Amino acid sequence: MQSNPVLEAFGNAKTVRNNNSSRFGKFVVIQFDKHGRISGAAIRTYLLERSRVCQISDPERNYHCFYHLCAAPPEEIERYKLGNPKSFHYLNQSNCHELLDVNDAQYYLATRRAMDIVGISEKEQEAIFRVVAAILHLGNIDFAKGEEVDSSVLKDDKAKFHLQMTSELLMCDPHALEDALCKRVMVTPEEVIKRSLDPLGAAVSRDGLAKTIYSRLFDWLVNKINFSIGQDPNSKSTIGVLDIYGFESFKTNSFEQFCINFTNEKLQQHFNQHVFKMEQEEYSKEGIDWSYIEFIDNQDVLDLIEKDGSTSAHINATGNLEESLPCLMKLGMIAFLCLCCSNFFLLEGSSSWFSSIVLENINMFPKSTHETFSNKLYQTFKVHKRFIKPKLARTDFTIAHYAGEVQYQSDQFLDKNKDYVVPEHQDLLSASKCCFVAGLFPLLSEETMKSSKFSSIGSHFKGVLEAIRISCAGYPTHRTFSEFVNRFHILSPELLHFWAVMKRSLYVKRFWKSWGLPGFR
Repeated sequence: MQSNPVLEAFGNAKTVRNNNSSRFGKFVVIQFDKHGRISGAAIRTYLLERSRVCQISDPERNYHCFYHLCAAPPEEIERYKLGNPKSFHYLNQSNCHELLDVNDAQYYLATRRAMDIVGISEKEQEAIFRVVAAILHLGNIDFAKGEEVDSSVLKDDKAKFHLQMTSELLMCDPHALEDALCKRVMVTPEEVIKRSLDPLGAAVSRDGLAKTIYSRLFDWLVNKINFSIGQDPNSKSTIGVLDIYGFESFKTNSFEQFCINFTNEKLQQHFNQHVFKMEQEEYSKEGIDWSYIEFIDNQDVLDLIEKDGSTSAHINATGNLEESLPCLMKLGMIAFLCLCCSNFFLLEGSSSWFSSIVLENINMFPKSTHETFSNKLYQTFKVHKRFIKPKLARTDFTIAHYAGEVQYQSDQFLDKNKDYVVPEHQDLLSASKCCFVAGLFPLLSEETMKSSKFSSIGSHFKGVLEAIRISCAGYPTHRTFSEFVNRFHILSPELLHFWAVMKRSLYVKRFWKSWGLPGFR
C-alpha cells in the first residue's frame, strides 16, 4: 500500500479536471499460490507523460514531487538551493503552485516515510531528491547567441549559477554539462566534428535531458517497489488490473493526448473483439434466440492512425518515392510522423518496402516542420471520414474517435516523437561521480547503441456506457449447466430428480416456466 504515495508523488499531477491525476498507465499483477493466497505482485508502468516535466499550462501543475521538495525542511532547501516554485521555469509556466487543502510540506514528509516502508534507504532518498532538485535548476539554464554563427552561450550569471548547481547535484563536470547542452558530436568516416547548437537548439537539448533524467528516475522507483514487493516465480494464478488514462480532450491536445486516445482506441477494439463479437458468436453456437446488437467498429480509425502499409506489397521495386506515392497514401498517421522526423527511425515490424522507401528517399523528406507534417496529413486523409481539417486551422487536425471528436495541435508532434537519449547526455551522466545517477545511465554496449538511436472526454466518454449497454442487451453472465443446477435447484426442487436424465435445454425451459419466466435464458 505504501507504494501508492511514492508513485503518486512522482507520477501524479494537477490537471484541468483532477488535482491528483495519474500521468502514467499502470498494470498491477497480483500472484497467488496453489492455496489461493497472495504470494507476490508486480507493477508495470506505461506512457509516463515526460513532457510535463518541462511544459505545463494554466491551471495545471508539474509532478507533485517538485512542489513537495520546494516545501521541504529549511536545511534541505538550503542544501539544494531551492525556494518558491515561482522561481523555477519548469514550475512557473502555470500560476497554480499550491492546491487547496494540500500541504506540500506534510506530503514531502509522508513521501519520505512511504519510501522508508518500501525499502528505499536514506542514502537513496537523498540521491533521489538531489536529482529532483537538479532538474529544477537545469530548467533555469537559459541561453543566448554566441559569437559564432548558430552557436549558443550561457545567457547570464543566473544561468551560470543554475548550471553550477545542476552539475554539483548530479556530480558531473560543469564544462562537460555545458558542452552536452550546447554542442553535438558528429562522427564521419574521415573525422569527428563538434557542431554548436543555436539558443533554441540548446534549450531543446536542456529539456530533453530533463525529461530523460526524470523518466529514468521514475523507472528506478518502479523497479525498487517491485523488488520490495517481491514476485513469486512459481505462481500459476494471477489477477491483472489495468489502470490507464481515459480519453482526453482539453483546450490544447498535443502528442500525449494523441497517444493516450490511440491507446484507448486499441483497448476499445480489444473489448469489441472479446466481449461483443465473441459474445454474439457464442450465442449463435448455443442457439440462443437473440437480436443482433449493434456496436461501433473502430477499425477504420485505427487504420488511420497506425497503418504501416504492409498490405501494399506490390510497391515499385525501385523504391522510388514518387512512383510509390499511391502506396504511401496507404500509410497511417504514425508512419507519416516517423517519415517527417529528421532522425528517421522505423516502426518496429514495418515491412521491408517501407524501410526501403525511407532509406532510399531520405532527401525527399528534408527537415520537416509541423506545417509540412500537417499539410501531408491534409493531402493524404482529406477524404477519410474519421479525419477532419478544422476551418481556419493551419496545423490543427481533428480525429473522430469512437468516444467523440478531438482536435489536436500538431506544433510539437515532431519534437515529442523524436524524444530519445542524446549520446552526449548518456556519456555525461554515465560518468557521474554519484553512483545513483551513473546507475540511471549505465554504459551501453556498441551493439545496443547501434540498434537504438532512440532509446476523459469526461461526461462525453462513451466507452464504459457502450459496454454496459451491450452487456445489458446481451447475456453477460455465463454458468455451466451443472453450476446452474447446484446453485438454483432449491428454487424448483420438483425438477431436481429430472436434471440428470432430462435434456438440458428442456430442463432450463421448465425451470423458468415454473417461475413464470418462459422466455428467460
